[in-house]
Amino acid sequence: MAEKFKDACGVFGVYDHPEAAKITYLGLHALQHRGQESAGIVTSDGKRLHAELGMGLVTDVFSPEVLSRLPGKMAIGHNRYSTTGGSHIKNAQPLVVEYMRGGLALAHNGNLVNALPLRAELEEQGSIFRSTNDTEVIAHLIAVSHRNPFIDRVVEALGRVRGAYSLLLMTEKEIIAARDPYGFRPLCLGTLGESPVVASETCALDLIEARYVRDVEPGELLIINGEGIASMKPFKVVFPHQCIFEFVYFARPDSQIFGENVYVVRQALGRQLAREAPVAADIVVPVPDSGVPAALGYSRETGIPFEFGLIRSHYVGRTFIEPQQSIRHFGVKLKLNPVRRIVEGKRVIVIDDSIVRGTTSRKIVSMLRSAGAREVHMRISSPPTTHPCYYGIDTPTRRELIAASRSLEEIRRYVEVDSLQYLSLDGLISAVEEATHGRFCSACFTGRYPVVFPEMEVPQELDLPFR
Repeated sequence: MAEKFKDACGVFGVYDHPEAAKITYLGLHALQHRGQESAGIVTSDGKRLHAELGMGLVTDVFSPEVLSRLPGKMAIGHNRYSTTGGSHIKNAQPLVVEYMRGGLALAHNGNLVNALPLRAELEEQGSIFRSTNDTEVIAHLIAVSHRNPFIDRVVEALGRVRGAYSLLLMTEKEIIAARDPYGFRPLCLGTLGESPVVASETCALDLIEARYVRDVEPGELLIINGEGIASMKPFKVVFPHQCIFEFVYFARPDSQIFGENVYVVRQALGRQLAREAPVAADIVVPVPDSGVPAALGYSRETGIPFEFGLIRSHYVGRTFIEPQQSIRHFGVKLKLNPVRRIVEGKRVIVIDDSIVRGTTSRKIVSMLRSAGAREVHMRISSPPTTHPCYYGIDTPTRRELIAASRSLEEIRRYVEVDSLQYLSLDGLISAVEEATHGRFCSACFTGRYPVVFPEMEVPQELDLPFR
């Protein structure tokens, strides 16, 4: 649905494995939910880097023939979502460059909020950029550094950037994993036999039957090479601000991020929502798939039966042909269809994770009423989304967010529900922090940005904000 936020993107890496390219392919497949616009894998045979990148899903880009062109026992990979500046193969990752020290590949999940001034400074010094993504700024900063060894160049470069990064860098000989000091985006370490593995989420480790070791900590760099795994924390310590929306929507429910299982946290959000916003009804219906755990939590807390009153199609591609005679709610109906036998004559509580523009929620409610629902009450397992994210999430501008300029009652009337309630910010934070004992960024609900910068709206002509 066009209304949902998009996480941008997913990264995966493996060191010292005889089938590094195929393992990375599987890891990216598990992380497909984090980016569906392009995919890429870069391997090293110890002497040079080999890259294959393309537009589309992982299974669209990588065939057995393509994977056969990726030799070597080291690999990093990347899934990417489209962004405000458009979708182009030149912005697909991992980014691969050659500089005086050899080859370098980078795969980045996050957003550098000072990328534009850094880019201007580098161009003034003679750097020539081939893409419009902020990841290339890091590559140039590494290339112009005079420090040695390579890890010192990386530290100097990352010391100059501000914002969010869960980053994998690969040379011909080693992989470096880095997470920004605030820890905005997730990143974890695992082992597949004796081979170290790094991934955005643990679901990628599960698929390849790797063992989860731990999260890469905020501000930590891991150097993975023939000497083993070394850890360093070269940056000033700050309070972590991990993205709370990863628990609400982005991460896969079978993943463990920030120290807790996503499914368990989403159920806790539903239970808290039920305590804050009860309503007399006959059934609790999730908006699948992301609304399912919260709806289960709501149902169990209230005792109101849980039902799959909306069925989601899992076979919708990125393009479709709409009939000339318009079908009402065509875009939503491609993905969701109400079960008339379940909802007809019932008082229905619909559970969703968020409302962005409100258009999709309005269409879902209309479909439920057309299927015979007597009442429709909407409950949202997060607070009103009032501000865009600048730390690696593809979000609308603030003027497109319905909660930024409309009251709860105005949103209720627009969506055309009998009642509407959001989870409170205190309820969200207490439910998440009770499980994780962490500290989280909630800027999309509050407008309080932990890393500030002057450009408060995304430039439309460049593809800088979201990786």
